[in-house]
Amino acid sequence: MSDTSTTSTTQERSSSIFPVKTTGGQERTVATFVANRAIQKKKPIYSILALDTWKGYVLFEAPNSQVVDESIQGFKHVRSKIPGMMQYQDIEKFLVTKSMVAELNENDIVEIVAGPFKTMRAKITRVEHTKNEVTVVLLDTPYQLPVTVDGAYLKIVEKAKTEAKE
Repeated sequence: MSDTSTTSTTQERSSSIFPVKTTGGQERTVATFVANRAIQKKKPIYSILALDTWKGYVLFEAPNSQVVDESIQGFKHVRSKIPGMMQYQDIEKFLVTKSMVAELNENDIVEIVAGPFKTMRAKITRVEHTKNEVTVVLLDTPYQLPVTVDGAYLKIVEKAKTEAKE
């Protein structure tokens, strides 16, 4: 039994990632349509990726560009296939989830993207890595107001300037 599992993992298919431009908001519709068409016509599309962070684009993993062209042909929400192909390294950061708190440091300027303080800018005063929380001082208020928010609610606007200690 272990022999069959090792042979299947050692077999590697040659494929590339091809981006396709779609109508904004129709990424999942395009992905579903192309997946159904690929199954129906037995096209070798290995994976389809519609990221929430990439509006208007769907990524297809296939052995060549022609397979993707044939699969997307004639669908109204497909705008165009982007010429060329992408490398796995280009999309790896979107596939691997890492804590936003790991990227934050004291004195960084951030924007709060969710919660009651949404759209406000703040300066980080303390980072709690274990709790995934960050204490910030709001910059858009007339007085200093320290607030503790979830790290996922923050977007880095400006990194703190590090002093050279030489």
